[in-house]
Amino acid sequence: MTSIEITTPDDIADCRYCSVVSRANGEDPIGTANPFDTLLVMEISQPWTEERLLANPVLKQIHDLFHEIHDQQLPVAIMAIAPDRAYSVPNRHRVMCYQRPSQPFAEFNRQEFLVSEHQLAELAFGLVQNPDHLPAFAADRQPWSPLRDIMVCTHGNVDIACARFGSPIYERLRKQYASDRLRVWRCSHFGGHQFAPTLMDLPTGHVWGHLEPEILDVLVHRDQDVTGLRQFYRGWVGLTRFEQMVEREIWMQEGWPWLNYAKSGQVLAQDPDNEAENADWAELRLEFAAPDGTVTGAYEARVEACGTVETVWNSGEDPIAVKQYRVSRCDRVA
Repeated sequence: MTSIEITTPDDIADCRYCSVVSRANGEDPIGTANPFDTLLVMEISQPWTEERLLANPVLKQIHDLFHEIHDQQLPVAIMAIAPDRAYSVPNRHRVMCYQRPSQPFAEFNRQEFLVSEHQLAELAFGLVQNPDHLPAFAADRQPWSPLRDIMVCTHGNVDIACARFGSPIYERLRKQYASDRLRVWRCSHFGGHQFAPTLMDLPTGHVWGHLEPEILDVLVHRDQDVTGLRQFYRGWVGLTRFEQMVEREIWMQEGWPWLNYAKSGQVLAQDPDNEAENADWAELRLEFAAPDGTVTGAYEARVEACGTVETVWNSGEDPIAVKQYRVSRCDRVA
């Protein structure tokens, strides 16, 4: 985790922004939302540098936990958010934990705490690895409220594209859309900086990229035709890569009510000749149900590779070819 300092023209003299290349070449962002079972969000003041994390005994424990999770390939993500004058409490750190409910589901369960810095590591371990520690934080747990949190990646030292393009989107969202029910945060990297500016919408877990200011009204208010968001949608973190591609097709048909439907996905068959994430085709099934049970159903679909485009994963690097996909069939079967 590193700082979000805005870069200057001199800093990027020899650099091509990865997200500019991706957008110019028409890379489709769908299927790039990294799935997780648990997302741990911690309010930590900047700079988010590795040097600072290692120098602070409490933050070093969180740093080590992050690497342990990564090495064990656990379905857990950790995110830092910057303090905000409107949201933050002096000498306290906000910790939010979003956890996947039993399948199927529409949004993640959220727990929220306010703790001192010296409690951060113990709470993090409790939420991620040892729930027996959580009763000690009962007094720090915040009352549940139906809040929506938008996390905008402005993590410039991971990739300068996130600072260059993420910061203006964050500023617009924070000034024009934040409310008693909607908090907007600057956050650390959560993958896919070639799609900067990129954000995660919680507790639903929808991820967006290549954002443009003119589509923010639709994204926030959800009161216009959803198809206008198609090219910006990276996917829902409740599903895997090819399931996300199918889910977008269904969402475009069903409209905004789809957000409230509990959903689950299943891969029925997949190209056996390539690695799973690079398959040429996959057959999938998505099931859904309205909250009150009045609408239920299932779709079956086929996803197929349909060519390649060149993209850049990190600003300044050489372009690489990546597969693009299309949903060749999507039928409601129940």
